[in-house]
Amino acid sequence: MNIMSPPPRTLGRIHVPAVTLAHGGGGKAMKDLIDDVFVSAFASDTPQALEDQARFDLAALAAHGDRLAFTTDSFVVDPLFFPGGDIGKLAVFGTVNDLAVGGAKPLYLSCAVVIEEGLKIDELRRVAQSMAAAAQRAGVSIVTGDTKVVQRGACDKLFITTTGVGVIPAGIELAIGGIRPGDGILVNGLLGDHGAAILAARGDLALETEIESDCAPLHGLVDAILKAAPGTRTIRDATRGGIATVLNEMAEASGVAVEIDEAATPLREEVRGFCEILGLDPLYLANEGKIVVAVPPAEIDAALAAMREHPLGACAMLVGHAYAGEPGRVTMQTAFGGKRIVDMLVGEQLPRIC
Repeated sequence: MNIMSPPPRTLGRIHVPAVTLAHGGGGKAMKDLIDDVFVSAFASDTPQALEDQARFDLAALAAHGDRLAFTTDSFVVDPLFFPGGDIGKLAVFGTVNDLAVGGAKPLYLSCAVVIEEGLKIDELRRVAQSMAAAAQRAGVSIVTGDTKVVQRGACDKLFITTTGVGVIPAGIELAIGGIRPGDGILVNGLLGDHGAAILAARGDLALETEIESDCAPLHGLVDAILKAAPGTRTIRDATRGGIATVLNEMAEASGVAVEIDEAATPLREEVRGFCEILGLDPLYLANEGKIVVAVPPAEIDAALAAMREHPLGACAMLVGHAYAGEPGRVTMQTAFGGKRIVDMLVGEQLPRIC
């Protein structure tokens, strides 16, 4: 017996300027919000009946590799829109990157939103369209989600939770505990731009030069690194807590010490300048398009060359090495010839970055 496919749905429309509690009530208003803002942005073809879950063909997934990768993250940022990005772009690329640093090919995302009553519909639509554009750029599909509306003051405009599914090709084994003495520590470019962009967008800084967030999908860069340096030990994205936090996590998990060189750490002069003025340490500034890579000595040059050939790694640098010192200890060789300890971030230097 042949089962006929359901006919295409007619999408609902909303005709009010701001989100109301009715849009979270489960009725027609909620359906119209989901249709008009999210389905119209995310659907790649004629919308069909919405199911409560996304469904995948296992054979198609297995064609990409032999292991599934699964991650989830929540995103909050003030303001919602900032130079170089917005909360929607941040949510997509942040989740894609969490998959990528494990060597996975990102494939699918979910999107759950918590919306504060009173948020302008145009702003919500702008976020959804930004997410759709980011997903298209990253080559992933947003396939399922959820919507909740809360009273004024119960959340800060908009919270987004994205979950990602990817597949890890056979033979790729990246692990945070895999670093060995002598391994090189590489970064793919200028650090701290995202944190600086958020501060500037809030009006906390009077900058003559506008700094844009480095928000970007990194799986293409990761692929290039792994092809050039198949022995790569680990890759981590340096988001909240910056490169300093990532280095501490890597050193502790691997039971090695790490030393980096201040002179080799790539920073934009504007970022370096306002950090000096405000008493901030740029090593703790958030990034959304930067990775820290540990590679064995014999593959450092190949990895660095591959990074510099990629658009997202043009300013890549070898910033330091792992060595057989006190496990978990991270130090920096300063520009003045001394050394200082680089601790894990304590507290919130820059709150609500992502």
